Amino acid sequence: MPVVIGVLRETVAGERRLAVVPDVVKKLKAQGADILIETGAGAGAFFRDEDFAGASAASAQDILAKANVLLKVRPPTADEIGALQPGAVVLGFLQPYQDADRVKLLAEKKITSFAVELIPRISRAQSMDALSSQAAVSGYLCVLLAAEACPKFFPMMTYAAGTLRPAQVMVIGAGVAGLQAIATAKRLGAIVTAYDVRPETKEQIESLGAKFVDTGVSAAGSGGYARELTEEEKKQQADKLAKAVSQVDALITTAAIPGRRAPLIITEQMVRGMKAGSVVVDMAAESGGNVAGSVAGASVEVAGTVTIIGPANLPSRMPIHASEMYAKNLFNFLSPCIKDGNLALDWSDEIIAGSALTHDGQVRHEGVKKALGL
Repeated sequence: MPVVIGVLRETVAGERRLAVVPDVVKKLKAQGADILIETGAGAGAFFRDEDFAGASAASAQDILAKANVLLKVRPPTADEIGALQPGAVVLGFLQPYQDADRVKLLAEKKITSFAVELIPRISRAQSMDALSSQAAVSGYLCVLLAAEACPKFFPMMTYAAGTLRPAQVMVIGAGVAGLQAIATAKRLGAIVTAYDVRPETKEQIESLGAKFVDTGVSAAGSGGYARELTEEEKKQQADKLAKAVSQVDALITTAAIPGRRAPLIITEQMVRGMKAGSVVVDMAAESGGNVAGSVAGASVEVAGTVTIIGPANLPSRMPIHASEMYAKNLFNFLSPCIKDGNLALDWSDEIIAGSALTHDGQVRHEGVKKALGL
């Protein structure tokens, strides 16, 4: 089946990323694929239609009618799914655990859908890991938001009348976003401490020049994620964290698990115990928040002294690099499936099998079926 790849303009409010960039279009063309891009699709990321040499500009209607592979940033709408040809492939962030109706519609339309959130976390799939690439953008931006809102300099400042001490920054969660936040805060000159319930992250944290906060709680889990803590462990963690949090000028929380509510780590009492003027940036605000009182897309004040920022869709604030990273992730997933310009899905490949959400009229992913009650 000759590959015709379609890319639509993202329609979710505030979404500026694109699923392909000019360099990736060249690579796909070199593999024999035809590429259709909706007119003006790249405007949010400052890409002009003429930048996509080798691709054809088309209307959304034409793309949905002709494409047998659709690349997306956000999940396709019901209308988009309905306009696709049966058997078409959809690849992107599909939010598989959040909308049972969309999953059922993909299956009913016999769409073969691959959710980047479901790509197995194995070494061979690292170059396809869109969760990690976009988390790196988020971690970086969280620190910039904190630095902008903090009433103190992050670095040590020496001036004619003396010296100002650097700000104290704490990062909770040492995944890709957290490690990027630590590195960025260090580059800005702050004194950085960090915490993660997974003990194996201690070495990574310290390698970036931060001090590891040891609460005595280990929650090493499977697949690179932490397990659920017991009530006793949560209390022990909270007691140690409360003391550490009370000493910082800026707190950045990055703990999130795809498909599940973010763990509540910082209580209202902890926030109220922070120093006057302190800033909290809760990167997980969109998935329920790590911090009590955080609101996705808003900045709120607690007791008139602590500011909690709940940013939404951080990667979209850096659309050029975020799109470049994401497009390369999708290319690395799709490229092995294109042979001489034809689409050839290898269902014996654990990456293909593991990331498939729907195929041939069925919901393929057992975890999603169970979570959504399908």
